[in-house]
Amino acid sequence: MLSSATEDLPGLATVPSGRVVNVERLPQVLYAEPSPNPHVLEDGVGDEELLPAAILFPIVLRGGEPTVLLTQRTAHLKDHPGQISFPGGRCEAVDASPADTALRETVEEIGLSPAHVEIIGYLPEYRTATGFRVTPVVALVTPPFDLQLDAFEVAEAFEVPLSFLMDSANHQQHSLHYRGKLRHYYAMPYGDYFIWGATAGIIMSLYRALATDAS
Repeated sequence: MLSSATEDLPGLATVPSGRVVNVERLPQVLYAEPSPNPHVLEDGVGDEELLPAAILFPIVLRGGEPTVLLTQRTAHLKDHPGQISFPGGRCEAVDASPADTALRETVEEIGLSPAHVEIIGYLPEYRTATGFRVTPVVALVTPPFDLQLDAFEVAEAFEVPLSFLMDSANHQQHSLHYRGKLRHYYAMPYGDYFIWGATAGIIMSLYRALATDAS
């Protein structure tokens, strides 16, 4: 059973609706280094050991309207089929840092060259109910660039205006019965795309950081 509410979420400061985010100020609201504290707990996280992972939060410098580059996973995958996600994945022994993980996975999944990517900071570690502790690596991406999608993992790559994602009018709160318990999560529907779960939760981390900066 799924329920939703489209009103502003309680307890959050509000980023002014429709405001174009000044990307030059973003490093001021981010952490300079990855750290497990503070962290965000997704609803449903237990006391199990969590595997380290990292994602790239790619903000594309599209003139006066920066966008966020997201992917849609292919429908046949075992984990999170068809869901909207950031490029990224679990940390491997070859990765010296979460940034290395995020960049490696981005190349593997969508073929975005690190030459176009400038890492500007980190959001709080995001701990998922599916068993991962994810480091969000925020980066600016300079176009033009070419993408080469991994057809096995990625069905599509697309961009969403950052101002849309940072507008509280587009934030929803949903609930879902999962493994016998009611879980709550954020969602940000955009056209035919339903952005939810960990992806929406990480986006909300940036929203909170900007809202605090604006208050």
